Amino acid sequence: MRSSDGEKNRVDGTSSVALRRGPARHLRAARSWIALGVLAPLGMLALSAVMLFDLRRDAWEKAEQTSKNLLQVIERDIARNVEIIDLSLQGIVDTLKMPGLADMDPRLRQLALFDRATTARDMGVMLVVDENGDTIFDAKTVPARRVNNADREYFQLHKARPDHGLQISPPLISRLLGEPVTVLSRRIDKPDGSFGGVVQASLKLAYFSALFDRIGLGQDGAINLYLRDGTRLMRYPAVEADIGANIAGAPTFQRFLAERSGSFTGTSVRDGIERYYAFTQVGDLPLVLNVALGTREIEAEWQSKAVGIGLAILVLCGLTILLSLLFGRELRRSADMQAELARLAGTDLLTGLPNRRRFEEAFEQAAKASRRADRPLALLVIDADHFKRYNDRHGHAVGDAVLKSLAKSLTESLRRPNDLAARVGGEEFAVLLPDTDRAGAARIAEAIHAAVAGLAVPAAGIDPGSITVSIGLAVSAGDRATEDLYRRADAALYVAKESGRNRTCCAPGAAEEAPERPPTRLTAAPQRRVAR
Repeated sequence: MRSSDGEKNRVDGTSSVALRRGPARHLRAARSWIALGVLAPLGMLALSAVMLFDLRRDAWEKAEQTSKNLLQVIERDIARNVEIIDLSLQGIVDTLKMPGLADMDPRLRQLALFDRATTARDMGVMLVVDENGDTIFDAKTVPARRVNNADREYFQLHKARPDHGLQISPPLISRLLGEPVTVLSRRIDKPDGSFGGVVQASLKLAYFSALFDRIGLGQDGAINLYLRDGTRLMRYPAVEADIGANIAGAPTFQRFLAERSGSFTGTSVRDGIERYYAFTQVGDLPLVLNVALGTREIEAEWQSKAVGIGLAILVLCGLTILLSLLFGRELRRSADMQAELARLAGTDLLTGLPNRRRFEEAFEQAAKASRRADRPLALLVIDADHFKRYNDRHGHAVGDAVLKSLAKSLTESLRRPNDLAARVGGEEFAVLLPDTDRAGAARIAEAIHAAVAGLAVPAAGIDPGSITVSIGLAVSAGDRATEDLYRRADAALYVAKESGRNRTCCAPGAAEEAPERPPTRLTAAPQRRVAR
């Protein structure tokens, strides 16, 4: 290679390397950005999932707090109203023990007995019945309305159990009012301790309905008041068939009894709806109160928000990922195009072999490796004999066909993947053989001659054996400079041309005394060749 072109070729070689390395470097950076463009939306999805989870937890915490507050308000109202009635009953029991009560004026006696009962809400009838169940005193009228309650369960319970205390009956229809009530009652003892009757007060179930109706719990919400034996006193929303029903065997009620108060999520045996139950016992009374909220309605507001937010985030993230992938695809296409341009920049378009630029890059790398490893590097410079005749006699199309055939022969003659055949000029080729001594390079040259000998172009009347090449061979030891390797191989090629062509001539090594051809021709700098 000539010094006049060397600087230009080195610059071109550097540009070629940069052209090949540039796409790879930009592609790696682009892949990083694409990965970030995909991972960032995934991170947003994860963050949104955490946020939606927190919103769901907030919805449940709100439902729990609402249930506890409602439970507390309702429990206090019921306990206070029942306490007022019970205090009235206890007052009547105490008043009945006063001496001279039977001799008092009936109206004064009624006032003395029932003066505390006026503050209770929705109280129906307050009566005192004797040991036979007949009314003897009535809070509403004098004389008392006649009715017998000896068949009532609460009457029989007090009669059988002197120490029973306050009794709250299951729902029943009042014989005086004709409407559903629950009866609160206490036992009356005679001076000798025997059964003397019952003092009773009926509490209208409408009281519970009015209390529960003021609270909105949604379509699946419910409020229930039970006796400890599982009998339902009242339910909201009210269903007539539910009043008086017993659910003692239901898992939910078993949990009500097992814990004094608490909350849990369970499925109702009544309608199969899953609800969140908050429950408590009403003071010291044999009553169990629960407020139930439908889990579907607890999460309804959250679900609507979650769907809206989730869809928006999914759309945005999907668009981001899609755009990132499309961007990545375009970058890959661009990188592929640049890589193809880089390949074409280092490829001879006619023969498909590496061109002069690519050869110089490979030569520089092989020379460095040879010096570093102290291994030989062989070079063959090959020129088609009398090539100008083919162009002049048959035209450039035939000349191109000959060059293509020569390129194929060179490629087929190489045995190792690191060996490189390149077109470095019009009809001039070079073969770079790393880690190859003179004998090995000579064998490759022989293989090239043999392959070329079989080339033919029948359409142009060129038979096998008509096409020949001259080869200049030079070897540089690893511990010696490789800068003049091409010069020496080129000089050997001149000798092969002047010696009759169709042969290989070897350039002598630096330590050799006698060259294989006249040294004056081998050591002189090669001149530009015109035609061979």
